[in-house]
Amino acid sequence: MEISNETGLLSLACQFASAHFSERPDPNDISLLVIHCISLPPGQFGGREIHDLFMGQLDCDAHEYFEQLRGLEVSSHLVISRDGSVEQYVPFHLMAWHAGKSEFNGRQRCNDFSIGIELEGTETETYTDAQYRSLSRVTKCLLDHYPAINPERIVGHSDIAPVRKTDPGQFFDWERYMRMLESEDVDHD
Repeated sequence: MEISNETGLLSLACQFASAHFSERPDPNDISLLVIHCISLPPGQFGGREIHDLFMGQLDCDAHEYFEQLRGLEVSSHLVISRDGSVEQYVPFHLMAWHAGKSEFNGRQRCNDFSIGIELEGTETETYTDAQYRSLSRVTKCLLDHYPAINPERIVGHSDIAPVRKTDPGQFFDWERYMRMLESEDVDHD
């Protein structure tokens, strides 16, 4: 697995081009990794609604929950599905719209300097072994490619927007994830 310097794309990921991105104020200032979770509708997995949301194509009439998402323009760099597959919506050198109003170590606007990864899931359910394996592999690749990101600069959405957000939630096993990052073999922890 590798990241292209020219395109900012991850070789392992299935690629999609979301229109929900901006140029970064400083593309050399990528120094934070933010872990999120998402499911649409909440608690339902395996559909194309997350993809449709990030691509600006969500049919907001298809489910009553989607009404609150009407007109919302959001994206993430990556989505890791329950089966561990990885989709990329925004190249890493560009700014995905994943963090919203946020702050890390006194610095606001985390989108400017962060990479966002969405895990298909909820704050109230465990994540899959396949997701931990993929997340660990991707994270190791990011740590190698972006040296300003280190384990102390890997946070949950709840850490940078604690009043607004609770993801990835209490069922995300941070200890397991960090242990896997230290391991030579991310297929086992």
